[in-house]
Amino acid sequence: MAHCKTEQDDWLLAHLKYLLFLFNFFFWVGGAAVMAVGIWTLVEKSVYLSILASSTFAASAYILIFVGGLVMTTGFLGFGAIIREQKSCLSTYFCLLLVIFLVELVAGVLAHVYYQRLSEELRRHLNSTLTERYGQPMAAEITASVDRLQQDFKCCGSNSSADWQHSAYILSQEALGRQVPDSCCKTVVARCGQRTHPSNIYKVEGGCMAKLEQFLADHLLLMGAVGIGVACLQICGMILTCCLHRRLQQHFY
Repeated sequence: MAHCKTEQDDWLLAHLKYLLFLFNFFFWVGGAAVMAVGIWTLVEKSVYLSILASSTFAASAYILIFVGGLVMTTGFLGFGAIIREQKSCLSTYFCLLLVIFLVELVAGVLAHVYYQRLSEELRRHLNSTLTERYGQPMAAEITASVDRLQQDFKCCGSNSSADWQHSAYILSQEALGRQVPDSCCKTVVARCGQRTHPSNIYKVEGGCMAKLEQFLADHLLLMGAVGIGVACLQICGMILTCCLHRRLQQHFY
């Protein structure tokens, strides 16, 4: 006949439950943070995404939102599994932790690969976007993105304001004598881009390319730090889940 130890008799089982419960709380909070970073990236910074040739940056944000939602759902399952002490629920909980961990690895690889090619992509694509597509009839979104970029980062041109001299928009009659777009101006008023004196427009070393590259690098670092933090929590959670599952098996003998 099988005998069952009471929880009072098995202090280790009780402590494992409390530790796993505490882990699950921080895990759920971490999932909310991951989702918040992903949503913030798409909502607040999506205006810059149309300037980038690659969709990797946006894909990383979507992965964060997916992982954050999965983490929060898994967290609820974890609370139920711990309270009910069901081995089948704990097994499902462990499998979900493992899946989330693997998805985070994919997101981390994507972020690392994109970080390595970030400078090359910006150097190749940003200047051509400014000179060839800005101000064109079918590129209203890109025009708005470049204007927002120059105002947010207080910069002008890809490398310098001189880049606009080769712009199809500046060379066209629609420019109305402007030498740079009005968004280069420190105080934006109609046709302020006709005057390129440093007192009127932003003259920043490295131009918008250096500023955008630093912004994206910092953002990728933030995404990576949040992902690594949650991944480290998951490793602890998987170990605690295995320990609790094994202890529940020994609870009956």
